[in-house]
Amino acid sequence: MVQVVNRLSGSDGHAINHLVLIGNFLPRQCGLATYTTDTFEALKAEFPKLDVDVYAMDDHPGRYDYPPEVTASIAQQDLSAYLAAARAIEASGAQAVWLQHEYGIFGGKAGEFILTLLDRISLPVIVTLHTILEKPSPDERRVMEGLLRRCARVIVMAERGREILHRVHGFGGKAVVMIPHGVPDRPFADPDSFKPRFGWEGRKTVLTFGLLAPNKGIETMIDAMPAIVAAQPDALYIVLGATHPNLVAHEGEAYRDRLKAQAAARGVMGHVEFVDAFVEHDHLIDYLQAADVYATPYINPAQITSGTLSYAIGVGKAVVSTPYVHATEILADGHGVLVDFGDDAAFAREIIALLGNDGNRSRLSARAYARGRTMIWSKLADTAMGEIVEMVAAKPLRIAHPSAAHIPLTPDFAAVERMSDSTGMLQHSIFSIPDRRHGYCIDDNARALMLVGRMAGLDDVARDKWTTIYASFIQYAWNAEAQRFRNFMNFDRSWCEEFGSEDSNGRTLWALATTARTAVARKHRDWAVQMFDMTASMALDLGSPRAQAFAMLGAAEMLACHPGHGLAETIIQRFSADHLALLADARRPEWEWFEIVLAYDNARLPEAMMRAGMALGRSDLIETGVKALDWIVARQTSPEGRFRAVGTESFGRAYAAPLPFDQQPLEAQATVEACAVAYEATQDSRWLDEANRAYRWFLGLNDMDLPLTTVQDGGCFDGLTPTGINRNQGAESILALQLASCTISSLSKLVGSVAGPTHAVA
Repeated sequence: MVQVVNRLSGSDGHAINHLVLIGNFLPRQCGLATYTTDTFEALKAEFPKLDVDVYAMDDHPGRYDYPPEVTASIAQQDLSAYLAAARAIEASGAQAVWLQHEYGIFGGKAGEFILTLLDRISLPVIVTLHTILEKPSPDERRVMEGLLRRCARVIVMAERGREILHRVHGFGGKAVVMIPHGVPDRPFADPDSFKPRFGWEGRKTVLTFGLLAPNKGIETMIDAMPAIVAAQPDALYIVLGATHPNLVAHEGEAYRDRLKAQAAARGVMGHVEFVDAFVEHDHLIDYLQAADVYATPYINPAQITSGTLSYAIGVGKAVVSTPYVHATEILADGHGVLVDFGDDAAFAREIIALLGNDGNRSRLSARAYARGRTMIWSKLADTAMGEIVEMVAAKPLRIAHPSAAHIPLTPDFAAVERMSDSTGMLQHSIFSIPDRRHGYCIDDNARALMLVGRMAGLDDVARDKWTTIYASFIQYAWNAEAQRFRNFMNFDRSWCEEFGSEDSNGRTLWALATTARTAVARKHRDWAVQMFDMTASMALDLGSPRAQAFAMLGAAEMLACHPGHGLAETIIQRFSADHLALLADARRPEWEWFEIVLAYDNARLPEAMMRAGMALGRSDLIETGVKALDWIVARQTSPEGRFRAVGTESFGRAYAAPLPFDQQPLEAQATVEACAVAYEATQDSRWLDEANRAYRWFLGLNDMDLPLTTVQDGGCFDGLTPTGINRNQGAESILALQLASCTISSLSKLVGSVAGPTHAVA
């Protein structure tokens, strides 16, 4: 057992005790299911203390009676099943994932759903590629290269696979490992000792096995049988295997019937036996060991892996095969016989020679068996585990930068300006370069308008220019006929819709009111008041709680600069009452929240309630908002005490604890600003701590110990995923950082210390 423990430990002593295995699994009937099952059993046999969680890909949910070894199944065409599996894997404590990849077993275009799963886990991944295409389609290339980027190790089962990866995808080096297909560990046996089990006594047997399908070339062997029978009258060709399930679904057993008709037409029906069964592992090996010769007449030259050929070599069969990729490698150097594709005369000639010379056949079988001993499942498990140990040990450590994490950033307009043009602020970027394909939205331009009013260090010329541009975007977005603001605009300035979402309309009202209060130039304040008065009545039709919260925040801003504003008071009074009712309906002992689910911008709901209380002089609303903020802050705290933004995968899950990924800057900004309002309302210094804790999420005190800021230009990455940072810098993320920085700067001036009473949050 000491030896096993050592093989599960890297040079740094780091032990591997928990692994996830993803692929097809028995009783699903296919070669990949057999491979994954054999891999699982080999791992458990070699490493008894290793926990292996099996996630079985499921093409027909509910059809298969999976054994207890299967942790869960993943419905092939259900994207939510991949997300659920990712969450379970991430929470399981596993240290690595071993994925079996084959085209056709994963959902989405070219199987792209598996990338969604891998993008949602932080574990290192090793993948076994069962097919590597010489000429992938654009979607197949995209998915394969996404997979290669994500994996720390790639297993190929033939050296040709390594060459194709390098030539077609530019991928290679030490990350690619050649590990042959595993084979059973069986003693070398005389075929005659097994033949009585199947009624084949006194027959010279030739076997082909595997799921029956046209690409197996069985027709070639049937055409060869008349000549073989003429030379060896006792010859018997066994075609072992059920028809491929996909073929059965399409045409039933028509293909098998055509093969039988072909055998009858050639006059060899008494010399061809079809065994229509998906044979269990041990029984399959018995069939193999009863064969004198194994034939693989496959017609696909590019076939890079054949489990059936590997098994035949593993038990020491004399093999005659077409020269597909795997056969040319495994049968090289006199370990088997190769003949041309579709050449039935060559198959007949070589098989007759082997059946007619027991000595030559025995010597070829012995050479095959010797090669097979290098491929037994225990060796595969050992070799793969060595790679897994190394990749886990090499997983980069996340190192915090505590000194930077306590330095508040000076608000910086550079990245906002980079994402803006004479129309407004563009939505998205590829890395830091604006992506014009996605155009603009009013949400971002409303936020940008708020920022230029709040950013103290912006020079007057720039402030005037950008206030005018963002205000002009909002002004042009107003659809007087629909009495709503449009949201999305193409790069050519054409609108994508007649009116935008409720949330975008509520946020725009908030931006107008903020501009009415904070704009430096009177011309901008006057414009904002006029636009608010012209459009704000539509707020009374908003039904989304967040849209209502945004409108309440705007109404509070308007009352701050125009006390007694009638419409603003109506908005606050109506929606604060509505939100109290929402809270009463959704509340449970463990759930102090306005909805039964969590979504985005969560902290805006208690922030709006507190602002309403302050505007109306109602302590009950303030207390309600503070209590709800306290509840959401507790759920945005990691076990280490750091801010953890509610992940986007949490959205819409009734009365469920939040999930950690993907984390968006918007949540940190909303929490910073809500905590600042709580401090303003209560003077409780605890809210300074919470505001700074949420702000330090941007700077690296987060679940990944990675800063999201690019300090040199005021940029901000788009979020934290389980595998690291989303390195795109969209408008929403940049604005979230800059608005949060403005709030922290204001708090600093208010209390004289950004850090607050406590300084250690790591």
